[in-house]
Parts: sequence; structure tokens; C-alpha cells
Amino acid sequence: MRRTRILTAVLALAAGLPAGGPPAMAAEAPARTAAADTYTWKNARVDGGGFVPGIVFNRSEKNLAYARTDIGGAYRWVQSSKTWTPLLDSVGWDDWGHSGVVSLASDPVDPDRVYAAVGTYTNGWDPGNGAVLRSADRGASWRKADLPFKLGGNMPGRGMGERLAVDPNRNSVLYLGAPSGKGLWRSTDSGASWSQVTDFPNAGTYVQDPADTSGYASDNQGVVWVTFDESTGSAGHATQTVYVGVADKDNAVYRSTDGGATWSRLPGQPTGYLAHKGVLDAGNGYLYLAYSDTGGPYDGGKGRLWRYATGTGTWTDISPVAEADTYYGFSGLTVDRQHPGTVMATAYSSWWPDTQIFRSTDRGGTWTKAWDYTAYPERSNRYTMDVSSAPWLSWGASPAPPEQAPKLGWMTESLEIDPFDSDRMMYGTGATVYGTEDLTDWDHGEKFTITPMVRGLEETAVNDLAAPPSGGARLFSALGDIGGFRHTDLGEVPPVMYTSPNFTTTTSLDYAETDPGTVVRVGDLDSGPHVAFSTDNGAHWFAGTDPAGVSGGGTVAAAADGSRFVWSPQGTGVRYTTGFGTSWSASSGIPAGAVVESDRVDPKTFYGFKSGRFYVSSDGGATFTASSATGLPAGDSVRFKALPGTKGDIWLAGGASDGPYGLWHSTDGGGTFTRLAGVDEADTVGFGKAAPDAPYQTLYTSAKIGGVRGVFRSTDKGASWTRVNDDAHQWGWTGAAITGDPRVYGRVYVSTNGRGIVYGDVAGTGDGGGTDPEPAAACTVTYRVTNQWAGGFQADVTLANTGTAAWNGWSLGWTFPDGRRITQIWNADPAQSGPAVTARNLPWNAHVDPGAAVSLGFTGTWSTTNTKPTSFRMGEGMCGVG
Repeated sequence: MRRTRILTAVLALAAGLPAGGPPAMAAEAPARTAAADTYTWKNARVDGGGFVPGIVFNRSEKNLAYARTDIGGAYRWVQSSKTWTPLLDSVGWDDWGHSGVVSLASDPVDPDRVYAAVGTYTNGWDPGNGAVLRSADRGASWRKADLPFKLGGNMPGRGMGERLAVDPNRNSVLYLGAPSGKGLWRSTDSGASWSQVTDFPNAGTYVQDPADTSGYASDNQGVVWVTFDESTGSAGHATQTVYVGVADKDNAVYRSTDGGATWSRLPGQPTGYLAHKGVLDAGNGYLYLAYSDTGGPYDGGKGRLWRYATGTGTWTDISPVAEADTYYGFSGLTVDRQHPGTVMATAYSSWWPDTQIFRSTDRGGTWTKAWDYTAYPERSNRYTMDVSSAPWLSWGASPAPPEQAPKLGWMTESLEIDPFDSDRMMYGTGATVYGTEDLTDWDHGEKFTITPMVRGLEETAVNDLAAPPSGGARLFSALGDIGGFRHTDLGEVPPVMYTSPNFTTTTSLDYAETDPGTVVRVGDLDSGPHVAFSTDNGAHWFAGTDPAGVSGGGTVAAAADGSRFVWSPQGTGVRYTTGFGTSWSASSGIPAGAVVESDRVDPKTFYGFKSGRFYVSSDGGATFTASSATGLPAGDSVRFKALPGTKGDIWLAGGASDGPYGLWHSTDGGGTFTRLAGVDEADTVGFGKAAPDAPYQTLYTSAKIGGVRGVFRSTDKGASWTRVNDDAHQWGWTGAAITGDPRVYGRVYVSTNGRGIVYGDVAGTGDGGGTDPEPAAACTVTYRVTNQWAGGFQADVTLANTGTAAWNGWSLGWTFPDGRRITQIWNADPAQSGPAVTARNLPWNAHVDPGAAVSLGFTGTWSTTNTKPTSFRMGEGMCGVG
């Protein structure tokens, strides 16, 4: 979203993503592991929250669209619910970088096929190489082709593109533009293997900042888009004319007219700019290009729009404003495929007072703007905005004109008109996906309506989580870029993020264990205080006062009774205060940068950790003493928590592959720690409501146990562990925070780095279910296996209401008698106990009118047979089988 997004992601990941296990150490009895429990996974709704640099519509099938994010995976549009469904939740811990998507391509010949070029950073922040993922079932499952170089889904220039393209005539041929001087690559076997196009003459020259020693801003942005002229091929025969954009201000566009055998610089092209987009209207013979003086998505001070006539070679500057009047670059380029003379583009880098969208209905001859000045600073908008579905997009702000809240957007690198519907447009911003379904009202002098089209797309980076035992808040979150939220209902978008102050990124938060109305949070802010307090369970906030030298949020801890706080900010040493931070005193005996937490019983006891040493204060944070505990992780990739209800009961997780790495437990206030055997690696630890009849609270951890990476639960103090996620639900890196719910047994909240706040309930429990419809048997079910492979399959189920009354909830059951198990389901809330399967409605598809139907789908495993179920039950009756 904002400029801090890069640093947020990097710092979170730099906390440690090691592989391998620690050396053997003295430990408790080995932990036992159990088979994976069946959990239902959802997001605590925020709806958006991050940068969407790419939106791709399929050109041959209506309503098939995809979105890519810089660190949070890819999504497919579900037209029936107007939501997005995530496609890369199966990306695991070791391949976390594959959650960054630098490009997407939807096959125009076979719409079931979709491709994703993945990899997050091209420098050392991401230890792995990039890959091209290919799917034959619209992203429900993937196969991977590893590449011999890195890709940069979260690097400068990520809004340019698309770098990945499928030949619309011979769809076994794909091209991929690579960064880092790696050139142009081609596949001739539908993405299974790739080879460099050795005759392509230019691997790019542009870097954002050659002096950047981190390799982030100094990487060559490379080959940035590929566009086919489909008129130069025929079905089954490769397209002959291909255009390629290169990050080179003097040589931005190349062309091949012989199917990629030879390439040459397009003659007569403008220079001095980078071509962010190249969109072809093959029918009329025009290549449209959007240029900026930099690679974006944050920067860009000048730009132009050009039109190239493919038949005559004529170049025409069609920019909507004079070059001297631009303070931004152009991107977000699209053509209306129903009316190809209609072209749109964005001023992607116009941060203030707003982004701008331009529209032409005469091939760029004349333009109109989404907004204009009347008498400065007043504006006249051609649109209205309705953000009631995600009201936080107003940022809780009331800016002075010409700024408005909500803003039309920023970082608007992606804008697409639906190729089948001239009235529908979607565009990505730094915080959401906006769209309209009455776009052509623009041309009639009427206002069109812009709304968030983002439900289901969750793209926040989570730094901390806290679930209080009482009060209206169910969950507090500390998020990158948009601060965080107080969730009173996990299924609803909160009305606004934390304000007064509004941190760009919240780094840590805590509540007083015995007084959950008292809450504290700390975070990053360009100017202003870095600490805030609430006395009403997070409903309202007020700013504290920074001690001298503070430059960032760091970590914070609230005393058990809320009487005092200890803060370890960036830029200065650990501080403590009584009351609400009007003045802070320096803590002694503890180094700067230590992670701090509070005892959850004794209000004067606080703890800290730094560089392998554990610290304890018994006087409210005034003085700390180093514990004599040894064998703890030597680095700072550590998170620890004290157990509510028991003084001095502490659990510590963390480490690195070159030293101690695992989970430790102390029952004497940190004086000594014992490592749990069998926990190979652990990165987070949290507590939740105890299991029925269990004497100890439930433990949760993101860890590697028994050689398996996952999210684990223990109900017996760590003696045994149950994996609660599965291979379809991994979400890349989950090492920032975890907590159970003190009010709901089995519920666990998991942080992700780009897939938002994920929470899981034991299948069949939690919220979101409906009531069984009446009459119970007025239904027909159609069950269809749509894909099957060794050990796995995909099926679609359609449930029709054949009665005379509407359903306001439904629950469908059937039996798998031969060992089949559901691994992932969409459009329903699943539960499976042995062979018995139950699928319940979600809140948005509970209502089914007479004569209407609802569809759901799932993937599953099979071993011996995969026959269709013969009967389906609704309530106490049986459905007909179609």
C-alpha cells in the first residue's frame, strides 16, 4: 500500500526464515504428534489492505478474472458471489517467496488453464529462486516449473506488465520477461519447461537506485511486458508478431515478426521514458503504450501516452495533458474490447491530491478526466464512491480540499475494462480493488458509482495479534501499512482502523490481562507519537508521549492490571511508565531493542529477551536482571509469552538453523527454561481456552514438529501435538504471531505475511453455520467429479431448492465410505468425521429461493475407489439425486 509496505514485509521476514533443526539438547520427554485435525479456515474480514498490481480478465470466457498481489498470492473472481477466492494458500514455509506474484496469465484458448510467475525478491531477502506455476483447473491445484533466477513480486517495477503471456493462437507457447538482466524466456510445452530466448537483444538497463547496497532498488528491472498480435497467427499456429517491453529508456519496445525467431527495436519510438504497459487493439492495428520516467509503483514524476499504428509504423503522442503539466507517470492502460476505440489510463503515481483516471472514446484523440478542478481547491467528480462495505477506506479522515476521503486511489498500476461488459471496470490501488458496473455513464454525462470489489481478497501483513478474555473486542490486530483493527465480529469488516493516532504500521500491542478494557499499541508514523492507549477495550484511543529518540514502534507490554507499561521502542532504550505514558523513565539492566512482555498475574513483573539472554523485572520495569537461564536462542528471532492465570509460567519460541531453535518452557519466572523435545523448530507461541476437562490452557504454535511444518495445537502442556492446518492451508510465512481464543476452545488466530488474519475452528464448531431448511427433503443434488489424478480429485456439487419456500440456511450431508477425505472446500463450511461429510452454508449464500440453486466445490484425496455418493441428506430427509 504505502511506501512502508516494503520495509514492513522485509523486516517481518528478516526475523528469520531458517531451515533445518537445532542440535540436540537436554529436554523434556519427547513430544508426541497426532494426525491432522479437521479445521475450517477463514479470514477475519478486512477486505483488501494491500497493493494489487495486476488484474487479468480472460479474453474468451465471460466473468473469468484473476488478481495478483505483491506478497499475498493470487485470486480468482467468483461471479456468483462477487468475491475473490485465494489460489496460493498451499505455498509452504520453505517456499514462502512464492506468495509474491509478479505476473499472471489466463489462457484464452483453454480457460481452465492459468499461469503465475512467482517469487518475492530478487536480492538476498528471498533465499529461493522464482518459478512459474501452472494450473489446469483455474488455480484449484498447481504444478511448478522452477526457474534458474529470482523473480520480484514485491520489487520496484512490479506494477509493469504483464510479464507473462500465453500465445492466443498456439497456447502451448508462453513468454516470460525476467528481471536482473536475465532477459526473455519462452516455454513451448504449456509452462512445463523454460529456456532463454538467446536472440532477444536487450535484458534491460534501468535500475531505480544504483547506489542501493541492499540490492532492492539497484536491481535491473528487466523485461517487463509481452503482447501478442493475434491477427498474425491462426488456431494452432504460433502468432508471428510479438511486442516486448523492456526497462530501458532509450530502447523500450521490441518486436518480432517471425514468431520470436528474430527481434528488433521498434523504429521511431519515443525515448526518455519506460513503457509500463503495452496494450494492443489488433483489430484496428493500434498498440497503445503508457510511459513513466521511473519504474514505479511509488515513484514517477513525468509520463506520456503513445499510440503506434502497426500497419504504417506511425507514432502519435496521445497524452491527455501536456508533458509540463504532468507530475506523475502513466499506467493502468486498458482498451474496451467491445468498443476498441475506447481507451483508459491512470496517473498511477499521483499521490496528492488523488490519483487520476483518463478516458478516451476516439482512440486517444480527446480525453476526459475522472475529476477536474472547478475553482481550486474545489473538485468536480464524474463518479460517486460508496465504501460502505469497507468503510475503513475513508481512513477516518476529513481532509481539506482538494483531497477527499475516500480517495480515488494511489499506486493505480492496474485498470481493466471487462472484455465482455463495457460497463464493468476494475482497478487496483495500494489498499484495495475498486470497480464499477455502470462505467459508460461517464460518456453520457452521468456519474458512475465506484465501490470496493475486494471481498475475499485479504492482503494484510500481520505483526501481532491479541484476543482478550472479555469485552466487546474479539481480536486486536497489529498490521503493516494500515495500522490494524479491533474486530468485534470476525465476519464483518470493522468500520475504521485504529485512529488517534493512525499509525502507518502497528508493530506491537497488548491488553491488561485482568482489565482488558486497558489496551496499548505502538507503531511507526512519519511524524507524531508512536504509542497510543485505550481505556474502553480499544473502541477509542488517545496518544501517549514519546520519550526522546524514538524512531519506531518496537514492542510494548501492559501490566496485568493496566497500572503501568513497559516499552522497547526503536531508536532508544527500554522505558517504563505508570499511568498512560505522559512521561517515561529509562529501564536499567536490559539492552535496547529487547522484546518485552508482561506477567499476566503480577502487575509489577515484566520480562525481556535479547541476544540469547532472558531478563526479569519485579519492580514494574524500573530495573531488569539477566536470568541465569542458558541454552536459549542466540539471535533475536524469538517470541515469548507468559501464561494467563499463573505467575511466572512462560513459553518461548524461536531460534535459527545455526544454533538452538525450538520451544522452551519456564515455570519459575524465567529463572530456568526446559526445551521441549520433538519440537524441531518453533517460531510463535500462544494460548487459548482449555479443552474440556483439561487442566491447562491450550497451546498453539507455528512450528516444525516431527519433521512437518505447520500450525500445531497441544491440550496437554506440550506432551503431544496435533497439526491443525493441512497442506492446502499453509499461507507461506506464519512466523510473526499466533494466539488462541480464550473464549472458544480450538479457535486459533494465525498471522500471515500478506494473506491477512487467518483463523481456524474445529470443523463443525465456531460461527458461520445456518439452520436446516424446511421442508427438509425439497432438494435435488448434482454431484460431478471434474478432475481426478493419482491420489486426488476435484468435485462440484449443485444443491437445488425444489420446494415452495425459500431457505435461510442449508446443511447438506453425505458419506464417503472408502477413505476419501476433503482437503479444501469453497462456497461452504465443511465438517468431516470419518466417512460422514457435512457442508453448511456461508453467511452470503444462506438464502436460496424456490427454483434456485447453490454450488460448492472441493478437492479431496482417494486411494481405492472414487465412486459418487449415492445419497444426500438435508435435515432429516433425503434429497433427490440429479
